[in-house]
Amino acid sequence: MAQTDNNDKNQAPAVDIGRPKRPLRGKRPRKKPAPKTKKQEQGDDAKLRPAAAIVPPQSVAGRALTLVVAIMSFLACLTVGAVSIVWDAADAWQNDLVREITIQIRPTEGVDMLREIDKAVALAQEFPGIASVRAMSDAETKALLEPWLGEGLQLDGLPVPRLIQITVGDPAVLNLAQLRNSVSQQVTGASVDDHSIWTSRLSAMAGAVVAGGFAIMVLVLGSMVLSVVFATQSAMAGNKDVVSVLHFVGAEDSFIAREFQRHFLLLGLKGGVSGGVAAILCFVLVDLLTRQGSGQASSDQLSALFGTMSVSLPGYFGVFAVVFLVAILTALTSGLAVKAHLAKVD
Repeated sequence: MAQTDNNDKNQAPAVDIGRPKRPLRGKRPRKKPAPKTKKQEQGDDAKLRPAAAIVPPQSVAGRALTLVVAIMSFLACLTVGAVSIVWDAADAWQNDLVREITIQIRPTEGVDMLREIDKAVALAQEFPGIASVRAMSDAETKALLEPWLGEGLQLDGLPVPRLIQITVGDPAVLNLAQLRNSVSQQVTGASVDDHSIWTSRLSAMAGAVVAGGFAIMVLVLGSMVLSVVFATQSAMAGNKDVVSVLHFVGAEDSFIAREFQRHFLLLGLKGGVSGGVAAILCFVLVDLLTRQGSGQASSDQLSALFGTMSVSLPGYFGVFAVVFLVAILTALTSGLAVKAHLAKVD
């Protein structure tokens, strides 16, 4: 037994040589990242932080300039709307005058007025392009003369000319010169008035209004440009050190100018949009007040002169064009002011 026990103690442990051991499945141990250097940490912080703008986005001068640009845009848009209203009214007046012709028959001794009126009416109806011909009655003639001669007017004892109103259907077809010659030759004491004098005066007035509106817009936009120049110089004076450092370390003038242009472009857009929206609200309010005040003396006079006092679609397009022009002018003016300043520094 003792020998058997000694043999068991001296015997080597058994080794399992059956199946090969498989590697344990699971996540491999991750390698610990190498510690970042100080330069890498600063680079990561620079990526996370937004780039600081040269011009502060919010400043007292910036808010004041936005208000100035908004006021200038508002005045320019009001000018565009007023010019649009007057232009549309003048165009409507011209169309009405072009489509109306008046034959005036002066009383002549020994001539039957009624016969001459009938002759003129029949003659005018023969011309192509004329839609209708109508002789004004005694009551209508009295109504025209009452504001100047008073009520109770008797036409029989006065040498009052009689009027024939002609409505033109197609002005391009009507031969006005031939009509004038025929009426003056065949109707005694008759003459044709095509309102050409009034049409030329209306055209001159509309042109003067457009020229005046353009001059007002130039003055308003010029004042805005000067305000932007002063604001740009103020912003550069407030950031003089930053601009000088960028300039002397090799930053191009175009880069510095773009920074200012971006800032003032956003500022011009804010001011222009604010002024344009305020002007559109004024247009809508005036239109509503004019329509609601119909029947009053002042409202009727305005309606007689300018129609419904409503801005047409080209007027609203003009407002959008003014807003776009204000933003572009603001950006360009600031960029040119910056480049001129940097050129002086060199």
